Amino acid sequence: MAGAIGLVMVAWATTGFAQFDGGPPMLDPGPGATSSIGSVAEPKATPVAAEDPIPTKNLWGIVRSGGVLMIPLGACSLLLLAFVFERAISLRRARIIPKPFVRRFLEQMRGGELDRDTALDLCEESGSPVSEVFAGAVRKWGRPAVEVEQGIIDAGERVTNSLRRYFRVLNAIATVSPLLGLLGTVVGMIAAFNAIATSDAMGRPELLATGISQALLTTAAGLSIAIPALIIYLFFASRVDRLIIDIDALGQELVPLVSAEEMGPRPKTAAATKAPAASKSPRRTGRTAAA
Repeated sequence: MAGAIGLVMVAWATTGFAQFDGGPPMLDPGPGATSSIGSVAEPKATPVAAEDPIPTKNLWGIVRSGGVLMIPLGACSLLLLAFVFERAISLRRARIIPKPFVRRFLEQMRGGELDRDTALDLCEESGSPVSEVFAGAVRKWGRPAVEVEQGIIDAGERVTNSLRRYFRVLNAIATVSPLLGLLGTVVGMIAAFNAIATSDAMGRPELLATGISQALLTTAAGLSIAIPALIIYLFFASRVDRLIIDIDALGQELVPLVSAEEMGPRPKTAAATKAPAASKSPRRTGRTAAA
């Protein structure tokens, strides 16, 4: 009994689906309902089993589908990778502020073990950005603290410019890449509308697929390059700012060690000792003439 009810339910469901799908209705199942059910069910099951998986594309296929504008986008991605590796190596903290050199240099300066020429030689041998700032302070050896700080500021500006090298390239990539993607979108939509205008493409979606695919691929490629470029630019900019703050703090530790306030009055030069004698001679001559 249960089996008969099940067969009736299957027959009713199959008939309903066939009518919904536009197939011929089953008016009278009759005694051969089982065979008719099987004949109706087989065409339904066969296409599902024979369906192909979703088609995929490799990277080269995606690039070709994106059109000509994928070439400059690819160049932007290569430039981004190159400058990221270069800046990641150049902005290492151990290269910018080597701790052994800074510690040894400041200890010797506090102990009075270095003179001006020896300190400059050590800074030149190091060649690090922090040594360039120290050299700017040492060149003002024995002068007032204001002049020493100005020397540190001048050297710090030069170091900052060298640390921010290639930042404009990263900023340019982050700005230009989405614009190239937008241009690819416009070109792809123009191609799609041309297909509509030149042929009966409204009933043939495959003619529109090329232009729409190009539009979406170039937009995705531009954003995929611009977003990492902007994040990397902000990351490196913040790292440079932190390094500059640390270098300035170390330079301020060096100021009292080389300034005139700490080292005492500067010795008078020969030109300074001769100047008063030359200024007194006219007065003597004037007195003798009056006498």
